[in-house]
Amino acid sequence: MNYIELNCQISPTEPWSEILIAELADLGFESFSENDNGFKAYINACNYRAKAVKALFERFKDAGPGKLSFEVIKIGSRNWNAVWESNFQAITIADRCHIRAPFHKPKPGVECEIIIEPKMSFGTGHHETTALVVEWLLETDLQGKRVLDMGCGTGVLAILAAKKGASHVTAIDNYLFAYENTIENAERNNISHMRILHGDAGLLGDESFDVIIANITRNVLLEDMAAYVKVLRPGGTLLLSGFLAFDKDIIFAEGAGQGLDYAGEKTLKDWVSLKLIKP
Repeated sequence: MNYIELNCQISPTEPWSEILIAELADLGFESFSENDNGFKAYINACNYRAKAVKALFERFKDAGPGKLSFEVIKIGSRNWNAVWESNFQAITIADRCHIRAPFHKPKPGVECEIIIEPKMSFGTGHHETTALVVEWLLETDLQGKRVLDMGCGTGVLAILAAKKGASHVTAIDNYLFAYENTIENAERNNISHMRILHGDAGLLGDESFDVIIANITRNVLLEDMAAYVKVLRPGGTLLLSGFLAFDKDIIFAEGAGQGLDYAGEKTLKDWVSLKLIKP
């Protein structure tokens, strides 16, 4: 399997990198690595739409960045591990959760350590959206709770929920590589009480949950909010992430329209995560 690396140069990087990353995620890009000059984005070569990417960058050139360019690089599957290993650094969030790859050394004394091999899946903890949800989960009593992670990516958030005492965790992603990656990472962290499914919100049936995590894109959150609320137990918590500050009001309005109450928010750079409660 071959991949495409989009090497994006942008100035100033803030807030344009975050905005462009969100747009590329909607085009199917699955993994991102930010740097001082912009970021790199990765996608399965079969899913790469050159015309759509070109149109996106043309639109952004008129939006405000002083400098904006991109280079397309083809990466063979045999080189992928070397690419992500060179980009992926261990990270500690809130001084309590340490996320590392198998080739990193353990961090003694940390409350929770998660070992993931991200491959092409989104969710290493480095991106603000994932880090914000990690903080929410660290603050939440999950002992004995039923947790759903929509758009699980690497499975890092589902694994954290399981490590924090959730009695059962369901993790769902519509990308096959993410589904397979979550299975691998659950096994790597000795998590056995996790149901991992390949699909989307259409898989949600009669089962209900105490906590639902949805770290996806703005459009998916808006489209699937009603499905989340339907399977959220009364008094349950919905943690939403994956959107920028200027989308917060429309995300909250959809949640309020579904009968959810505001319970707080977290921000990191230009990204926001909302906590909503079902009465």
